[in-house]
Amino acid sequence: MNTDFTYQNPTTIHFGKESLKNLKTELANYGDTILLAYGKGAIKKIGLYDQVVSILKESGKHIVELTGIMANPTWEKVKEGAQLIRENKVDLILAVGGGSVIDCAKGISVSAYCENDPWTKYWLQFQPVDNEIVPVASILTLAGTGSEMNGGSVITNDDMKLKMGRVFPANVYPTFSILNPEYTFSLPKYQMVSGIFDMMSHLMEVYFSGNDDVTSDYLVEGLLRSIVKSAKVAIENPEDYEARSNLMWSATLAMNPLMGLSKPSDWQVHMIEHQLGAYTDCAHGMGLAAVSLPYYRAIYKEGLDKFARFATQVWGIKEDDKTKEELALAGIDALEAFCKECGIVTNLKELGATEEMIPDIANSTIILGGYKKLTHNEILDVLKTAYNAE
Repeated sequence: MNTDFTYQNPTTIHFGKESLKNLKTELANYGDTILLAYGKGAIKKIGLYDQVVSILKESGKHIVELTGIMANPTWEKVKEGAQLIRENKVDLILAVGGGSVIDCAKGISVSAYCENDPWTKYWLQFQPVDNEIVPVASILTLAGTGSEMNGGSVITNDDMKLKMGRVFPANVYPTFSILNPEYTFSLPKYQMVSGIFDMMSHLMEVYFSGNDDVTSDYLVEGLLRSIVKSAKVAIENPEDYEARSNLMWSATLAMNPLMGLSKPSDWQVHMIEHQLGAYTDCAHGMGLAAVSLPYYRAIYKEGLDKFARFATQVWGIKEDDKTKEELALAGIDALEAFCKECGIVTNLKELGATEEMIPDIANSTIILGGYKKLTHNEILDVLKTAYNAE
């Protein structure tokens, strides 16, 4: 571990089949007015909405609702929630749903009492949060983003065609999160496998950076193996509790951000996908998958040792007489085969992209890069390859 780091994670996790029982105890720590934030009604179909509302009422809370939070939460939705906060003097934002709902809740938290334009201050200029914030808590229903235990808030500004991610400090993290894997049982397969690649991508973004021998890499390899195994079980039987619980906890660990300690990290795949999402509103994990394969084939030579290790330690590919380059490519091929086996989309056309969009997506992508800092033309090549993928 050659790089100094400071690690803090204040989120309390209540995990398991009976985890919702902890909600009433947690609510006692907050004032009377709760903003209940959720998506487009899935939590009502599984009966979770009624359970949560019942507990809120038993706890003597006044409920204000923010509904209809979309898969890629918009700046308009954040502003709507911020207005509700101010009008009702909300004491706690309770986000019930997947990562998008929780991301939106964090955006609302920091924006409600910001005197300047929050979009410019926090998502464009990445300034420190120096205004009053409203505590956030979550009840998770979709495994993938890790938003239940981190400061990430990815918001789309439709007017600007920008999808921007901001990682806020620990005081913006959910104060507590309730994780019951059973809440994920009814998810459509498309959403489940999208979340699976999302959690894998979070791990690969930190793994494929640096060539030193870092404890974090060993943790990443173990989590990736667990995800691959559990994903296949969950696809076969969506109500396999062990598999779904492994996936839920892996997603939380992948982005909490324990796995990236003492690592430079990459995040170029995410930067490209964010702009893809701004133009297509595609499922985040699917966009990441479509971008990852051509991106890794574009950079693997710069991190040859790590890509070869990825092949042997994650996919179990035997070295035999293979060169490092052959191993590296075999590992990427194994990742692609896994995507296709699981039904994960690897073609931009299937995600709603058009040829006309591709130059704009490339031009609006923030260039970061780990092993190799791609130019805009190289990003354009990655997108074209993903667009023409079989």
